[in-house]
Amino acid sequence: MPTPPTTILLRYGELALKGGNRNFFEKRLAENIEAATAHIAKVKVSRQRGRMTAVLKDNLDRIERVAQRIAEVPGLSSLSLCIPCEQDPDAISALINEKLLERFEFTEASAPSTTFRVETKRADKSFPMSSMELDHYVSKRIPESIWDKIQVQLKRPELVIGIDIRPGHAYIYFGRIEGIGGLPVGSQGRAMCLLSGGIDSPVAAYFAMKRGCRVDFVSFLSPPYIGEPTRLKLEKLVRKVGRFQPKNRLHLVPFTEIQEAIRDDAPEGYRTILYRRMMQRIATKIAKRSRGKAILTGESIGQVASQTLSNIACIEEASSLPVLRPLIGLDKLETILVARQIGTFDISNLPEPDCCTVFMPRGPVIHGQLEYCHSAEAGLDMKGLVDRALNGIEVMDIEAHG
Repeated sequence: MPTPPTTILLRYGELALKGGNRNFFEKRLAENIEAATAHIAKVKVSRQRGRMTAVLKDNLDRIERVAQRIAEVPGLSSLSLCIPCEQDPDAISALINEKLLERFEFTEASAPSTTFRVETKRADKSFPMSSMELDHYVSKRIPESIWDKIQVQLKRPELVIGIDIRPGHAYIYFGRIEGIGGLPVGSQGRAMCLLSGGIDSPVAAYFAMKRGCRVDFVSFLSPPYIGEPTRLKLEKLVRKVGRFQPKNRLHLVPFTEIQEAIRDDAPEGYRTILYRRMMQRIATKIAKRSRGKAILTGESIGQVASQTLSNIACIEEASSLPVLRPLIGLDKLETILVARQIGTFDISNLPEPDCCTVFMPRGPVIHGQLEYCHSAEAGLDMKGLVDRALNGIEVMDIEAHG
């Protein structure tokens, strides 16, 4: 009976630099991994020196699915499906040979040989062999029956046979699954993302999650001008991008009254800027209710008329929280590439308008001035408009299993 993998070896990069705070980051990462995989199998994450391991308590046949899910959890550089083994060179060699014979037993003799190397990491320095000595020891004991099917290659081999020597035991693995890096979600506090339904804001949310932010979402709806399909699109976006964090909350804000008031009582060229200032105000108030520390947008310099430096400054002034813009220096093609990678592009591309398309100005101002914004808002019932919008919010908790 072949020996199956039972353990997932987890590696992180940036967390190793956290010094005295590393315990906090490791604990948060372990919690996020266990939450992300709970719907697949019961997983116990343990912390060791410079590494973490995830062990399935049940459903061992789901270990590959669990590994793919863990690869989507921010904070990990890579992971490997491992087989634990006793800390003995002959036992290590025997297990590796078993797996190689299993892998190449039915390979056609005419098939091109697979390049490989043995790679040992020796965290337990009491192990009697050096890493290089164990590499050579294992390589020399590979069965002759498969030497015509494999070929040593130290640089960029097709197969890496990994040996990780830990106190009391060793882990054997074949290859790695790349992680997405970054910091564990929740380690840097909460941010409120203004989710428009377009391509940019879900990518901004993804980048913020990678940097350790727990991201909540707020979207603005303008019925009857914007209907149910837009609402469903927003839910799909949160469900897709939300798989990178444990929990997701979407706030849906009624925005029709605000837009109609701005349409009727404010300069036409300033409509979009004034819409966005109101969004900033409302998003800030919602964020503060849950101790949010920042507002998050998908803005990029010069991409549209409202995203010139002058207009960005006018919009940001309405928020009393810092405004984060992860995409500020990216062009559209760079953003689209990430959107495709994380699976949000096709959803964002659905032809459902967002509320900013309602009452669009014929000639939007390019270089807005803050005093004109203040003057226009002086003619509006600002407190009443904001309070009624806040009172009409619908809150949705959205599951986002990968």
